[in-house]
Amino acid sequence: MEELVSIITPTYNCAKFIGETIETVKKQTYTNWEMIIVDDCSTDNTKEIVENYSKQDSRIKYYCLEVNSGAAVARTKAMELAQGDYMAFLDSDDLWMKNKLEYQLNIMKENNWNFTSTDYEQIDENSKSLNKVIKTVLKIDYNRLLLDCPVGNSTVMYNVKAMGKFEVPNIRKRNDDALWLQMLKKEKYIHGINETLMKYRIRNNSISSNKLKVIKYHWILYRDIEHLSVLRSVFHICYWCVIKIFRIK
Repeated sequence: MEELVSIITPTYNCAKFIGETIETVKKQTYTNWEMIIVDDCSTDNTKEIVENYSKQDSRIKYYCLEVNSGAAVARTKAMELAQGDYMAFLDSDDLWMKNKLEYQLNIMKENNWNFTSTDYEQIDENSKSLNKVIKTVLKIDYNRLLLDCPVGNSTVMYNVKAMGKFEVPNIRKRNDDALWLQMLKKEKYIHGINETLMKYRIRNNSISSNKLKVIKYHWILYRDIEHLSVLRSVFHICYWCVIKIFRIK
């Protein structure tokens, strides 16, 4: 019997995009999945859209937090509810290629890999390609991830039977990086797959567009969660800033 893949999707006020995201899951060539969407108390019509899909397809499951708590809490709740042998992560505004689950799962089984990520393409708010593909790294360990996370959140899949479940560190931004770091303390590598299987949406109002705020969350990640020294934390923030500057140029 095919392994069940649990798709982890936290959401908040994403009514504009979440229908398109769900459609790319429904079109997957691999069909033994459950999509667990945990709503962080959206104030738009996200609930109505998702519940309409869940009525049509029992694999799509909608849950809403009692109070607005942030993406990390929503993601942790989804992971708690997941029943799958594998977990795949998909943000509520990103899109998957139709062979994403099948291709990635086959590669993982063939190579006995427990933790993987893939390449991804950037798109704009209207789902138009920005003609830029972000390549993952073939072997990512804890120290490599600290330097400049080469992992697209919505590309990640891992073997739950081999690695277990995790709690997402509760910070508003960079909580995905914080989760990968926790997981890399149990599994040595995230294995990169150089195949473009996801489309990452660039949104003008996203928190990641405010670089000063992101620096603050990096500091929290390095010092409060990973307990790095002040010197090492400063080094990693400076490294991140330099990388961003060169990418902009």
